[in-house]
Amino acid sequence: MDQISQSTETAGPLLPPVHDPLGQLSDLPRELAPWLDRPVPQISDCLARARDHGGWHWPEQPVIFVSDAHADAEGFLRSLVAAGVIRRDGGAVTLTRFGQSARIIVGGDSLDKGPSNLDLLDALAALRASGAQFDLLAGNHDLRMRMAVDAVRGPRSALREHLFVRMGRKILPALREVFDRFVTCDDLAALPDEAACAARLMPSKGWSKRFAKAARGQLSGKAIKKEITKLDEKLRKFDRERAKVGMSHRELLAAVLKCHDIFFVPGGAYAWFYDEMEVVARCGSLLFVHAGLCDEMCRLLVRGGAAEVNARYRTEAETASLGFYFGPLANLVRTKYRASDCTLTQTGVDLLHRDGIHMIVQGHVNNQSGQHLRAKRGLLHLEGDITLDRASRRLEGLEGIGAGATLIFPSGDVIGLSRDHPTAKHFAPGRLV
Repeated sequence: MDQISQSTETAGPLLPPVHDPLGQLSDLPRELAPWLDRPVPQISDCLARARDHGGWHWPEQPVIFVSDAHADAEGFLRSLVAAGVIRRDGGAVTLTRFGQSARIIVGGDSLDKGPSNLDLLDALAALRASGAQFDLLAGNHDLRMRMAVDAVRGPRSALREHLFVRMGRKILPALREVFDRFVTCDDLAALPDEAACAARLMPSKGWSKRFAKAARGQLSGKAIKKEITKLDEKLRKFDRERAKVGMSHRELLAAVLKCHDIFFVPGGAYAWFYDEMEVVARCGSLLFVHAGLCDEMCRLLVRGGAAEVNARYRTEAETASLGFYFGPLANLVRTKYRASDCTLTQTGVDLLHRDGIHMIVQGHVNNQSGQHLRAKRGLLHLEGDITLDRASRRLEGLEGIGAGATLIFPSGDVIGLSRDHPTAKHFAPGRLV
């Protein structure tokens, strides 16, 4: 393609009505502007490959993508209001007419950072109870919670005994919340003393030698050395963060065991969260995933479809090891296409295009000015993490509570909506010439 121009003939009033009686979204953009205001050669190449492999196939219903809420329920709910799919009446969540027709995909990283993990889970439960067509994808932070809890609750071994420290530092605020809401005096009374609880949570003396031997065959020598080297630093950070949340080892262990009960035991308060979690969703030419792909997952997608990928992920995540964490299935929630990540090459990209997948819609990579389009490894990616949570927004100098969503219509119109960008970004790849 030598030139890109955006057709505007069907841009029209694409944005659905927003029910915002309190004016919380008064700065939300309502005017559409072309997403691409100049030619981008790499994106042009991606669009050419899509055209050469049968063109675009769009979902039969509107799709709303919201990702990386990171325990900020208010940012998440405001994003759904901004997308026109819900109205909020007091604490109740009600689907709008547009929301009843839409498919909502939550793109992972529901947990961590704050202000409240349990409030975010309750907001997801309210959306679920509203009758919404609702897909919940796994993110790397969600996987860390699972692995941290399983490392303590499951059998202890050289490969696992450090995983609570390795994975658990960032979930300490969530453990504080679980302790405060769910742990009882009887739960604490059933536990041994502080030293014994600390021993159950921390790697024991001589761990590094045992780990180096046990990890052979699962990890490369370089990865083993890096894991051992980083653990001392992680232990120091863990102790600092534990002091911040004000929890003893005994209280931490009580919270971890309670997490097992509420997340992973049938009938637990949040058992639905991991039970219903998948790792990919496909709508026509679009693949939704938290982070990205590698060649092995491209082959599995083409051979078995999204259902096969999701089934494999659910099965292996239940007893996740570091081999799983660094492998191709967890790469779906972790990759940033670094040299250390599982590799996506032109071979995998060609497989996707031949199967009709032309764009990845992802979270994981947060942006400060709304959604972004990128060509990665020759494959078009829409980055939909718009920095919703207040903890990240403070660190990055963004004001207030985040709000926004990616809207995808059967007409082939894609809208990037964010209160941090002055216009709603409009992309219609099937009409780019």
